[in-house]
Amino acid sequence: MPSSETPAPGTLSLDLPHGLHVDALTWGPDDGPLAVLLHGFPDTAHTWRHLGPALAQDGWRVVAPFLRGYAPTGLAPDGSYHVPALCHDAITLHAALDGDERAVLVGHDWGAITANGVGAAEASPYSAIVSMAVPPMPALVPQGVGDAGLLAQQALMSWYTVFHQLPVLPERVFSRHVARLWRSWSPGYDPGEDLELLAAALPDRAHRRASIDYYRAAPRQGRLPATYAHLADAWLSMPTVPMLHLHGARDGCLSARFATRLAEVAPPTCRVEVVPSAGHFLQLERPDRVNALVRGFLTKVS
Repeated sequence: MPSSETPAPGTLSLDLPHGLHVDALTWGPDDGPLAVLLHGFPDTAHTWRHLGPALAQDGWRVVAPFLRGYAPTGLAPDGSYHVPALCHDAITLHAALDGDERAVLVGHDWGAITANGVGAAEASPYSAIVSMAVPPMPALVPQGVGDAGLLAQQALMSWYTVFHQLPVLPERVFSRHVARLWRSWSPGYDPGEDLELLAAALPDRAHRRASIDYYRAAPRQGRLPATYAHLADAWLSMPTVPMLHLHGARDGCLSARFATRLAEVAPPTCRVEVVPSAGHFLQLERPDRVNALVRGFLTKVS
């Protein structure tokens, strides 16, 4: 259930042309410019319970879908949890919602990877993107022996990505596993409400497997369905549209030093902000600061 401190969202349900049933939370006027907000793992569309109402105050029509595999959105009809499939969902959603050239895409974690990919795709209908916690892939590429310390640190932080390649076990210990991730990724934040919402979105073994399959699909791009082939390389590239990247200074999932790296290699159209006293789920830990940064950015680019 949504926090009592913020306005309750509306809901939306639709079927995309490629067979995916999507449910979403909504805020704002029906005739406002479209802002699509994508959540990550292990999280739900309710992660936008602070930013959604804030953007609605600025006149945006905010739509925060539950990603494929997260109920009440359906499981992937083709079994694909590859990043290009997620990018395709975001692009198709724009058309299904009658978005126009003012539309923006915001993402956190897997949603950020998706937004970064869409922002680099020629087929993108979004005018700007905001990514949180995961910068575009070029910022993650090692730059030489000087990166040895950073890469060693990140390898320890990313142990879970190897664990997620195992069959069956991650699903069996799912509840304890994701609770540990929340607490280590955002130290000091109480994830109780978010874990309850996650349990509702991943109520059984099939849905929990879908959320883990995002990680299993990442190194298996050779199995990408042909439907998404035109987006196969976009998520590995730097976005070409104006973008804002936000990163928590205390992120226990992906080092904030990668955000610093992004600031060094990104084009002038990219702005980077490291949010103090915030971990991986910065939009929940520092909502006032994150909301202000996103609203300020969108005011400049819209």
